[in-house]
Amino acid sequence: MNETVVGGAVSKLTSYMPEASGFDIPYDELRELQLEAMNERLQDRIDRIKLVKLRAQDADITEIRRLEDVVPLLLPHTAYKSYPESFLTEKKWDRLTKWLGTVSAHPTDNIDLSDVKEIDDWVEACAKAGHFVACSSGTTGKSAMLVASQADIDFTCKDGVAAVQWGSDIRVGDMRTPAGAAGAVAYTHKNAAMGMALMGAFVDPDAPRFQSGLPPVTIGSLTKMITLRKAIADGTAKPGEIQEYEAESAAREKGLEEAQKGAVEDIIAKRDKRLYITGMWGALYPFAEQVRARGYSAKDFHPENGVYLGGGLKRARLPDNYREFVYETFNLQPRFIYQMYGMQELGTSMPRCQEGHRYHIPPWLVCLPLNKNGDELMPGIGEGAIEGRAAFFDLSMDGRWGGVISGDHIHVDFSPCACGNRSPSIRDDIYRYADLEGDDKIGCAGTVDAYVRGLS
Repeated sequence: MNETVVGGAVSKLTSYMPEASGFDIPYDELRELQLEAMNERLQDRIDRIKLVKLRAQDADITEIRRLEDVVPLLLPHTAYKSYPESFLTEKKWDRLTKWLGTVSAHPTDNIDLSDVKEIDDWVEACAKAGHFVACSSGTTGKSAMLVASQADIDFTCKDGVAAVQWGSDIRVGDMRTPAGAAGAVAYTHKNAAMGMALMGAFVDPDAPRFQSGLPPVTIGSLTKMITLRKAIADGTAKPGEIQEYEAESAAREKGLEEAQKGAVEDIIAKRDKRLYITGMWGALYPFAEQVRARGYSAKDFHPENGVYLGGGLKRARLPDNYREFVYETFNLQPRFIYQMYGMQELGTSMPRCQEGHRYHIPPWLVCLPLNKNGDELMPGIGEGAIEGRAAFFDLSMDGRWGGVISGDHIHVDFSPCACGNRSPSIRDDIYRYADLEGDDKIGCAGTVDAYVRGLS
């Protein structure tokens, strides 16, 4: 696989990662360097990522000199869902591989498809060739397929560990005991590598780990579920398929219920240990409820328990005091609570600070707040607080293009935070446009979809 040429500006910005040392640099001091770095990425990728080249040609952009030049080159998050569903349903692995090549920074013609029969086989074939495909949960429709290189996975793992230590008092070598809510985990090479990196950094390798017994959620199982849901909604599903879907759903629900009981027993048994708890709010709140129902609360748990919280509510309906309830259940103190904002489309974590409760943006991640339509920058970037659609350029990305338009609404502040750090930071009131408005339309999404279908 070809190695990416990393320019001087990109290298300088990513050099702040190992010690998480870039959060006190004001935006004005980095703006020109970030522009230079984004232009480096464009020059290196324009002839390597077909979709980026088409976007640049369409907008008549040959170099990035100002932030406005970046906007037409940002890809909507839906670009990674633009493969025709027939490629999956009709098992056209050669076509799906060609589609992947339109959004990959590295050629995909080295993927051996000879043993591929199902989508999970295809994902493994991609990985053997150095293309690691992750997918979104697909809860709102078709899964996004996001390609990454080994360099991306390595960077994400190192950045994840560094961000935890910046955003909390959890430290490498703490030798904590793992615990947490049971859940069906989406298996991807990236998720597995990240989990191993965090466990390796903060957890005692000899400490007992709860095994839920739940099968991992693979891209294949997700795709099957989404296809069946759509067929049921369209009225095209066969009775046998519906019966199979209902039986599988019931079995998963029962398995999860049993696993959750085991996870509750596990954390109660470990209550005197210094814990490393992981999970998302939607899983941790009912988990805490079950621990409380057994008669245990903060008084029973170690005072230096740590928690790693990733992701938002993911449409979970929780009471207003859900955070406090979880904290008070497991005796969690603010300095050992790590929260982050991120998304599958990025390789970078944005850690939440302790004092300002804002998610801080590292130097190699450029935040570009856009209007709701996603086609113009909001005015006043660099001058205080701005709200708009979250878009980013992740300069660390190697396997795909770093510019992405998300489905999130954010308030980003370019002034210093209450914690004293001067990096841009995002308020802790993020929501998805789709959650409040049902559908979410990004202006360039249709054009990008048409481009990719034409290429693949």
